[in-house]
Amino acid sequence: MQKYRILPHTADAKFQAFGAALEEAFANAALATASLMWDWGEAKNRQSFPVSVQGIDLEQLLYRFLEEIPFLLNTKKFLLGSIKDLRIEKSDGIYRLEAVFWGDEFQDHYEVFGDVKAITYSEMKIEQCNDRWTIQVVVDM
Repeated sequence: MQKYRILPHTADAKFQAFGAALEEAFANAALATASLMWDWGEAKNRQSFPVSVQGIDLEQLLYRFLEEIPFLLNTKKFLLGSIKDLRIEKSDGIYRLEAVFWGDEFQDHYEVFGDVKAITYSEMKIEQCNDRWTIQVVVDM
């Protein structure tokens, strides 16, 4: 199954991410976000950062989850390479996400070719159709 695809957008960047489970679609959305800035497949899994976010709905949860990627790049020089142990739960009307980002610290042999300034709610969609989840996101570049 295709993990994600980059879509045409006039000013910013837009993608759709896919998964058989919601967690897989969220993980693929994180990889799509990273792909706008570096080749995540090249980042060695030498460091990990636990990620814990919550939201009042799935859209806010996704927004907060994806915002961790440019935040870690800007504060820790961390390049995401993979996502492990991603879990989404809902209790007391709040969605909670726990995951572990694996990747590497930026070094000269890595190329950062883009700058995601912010995740947006513009055109954001999280949909389930049959046994497949689709997430759509526009990011400010």
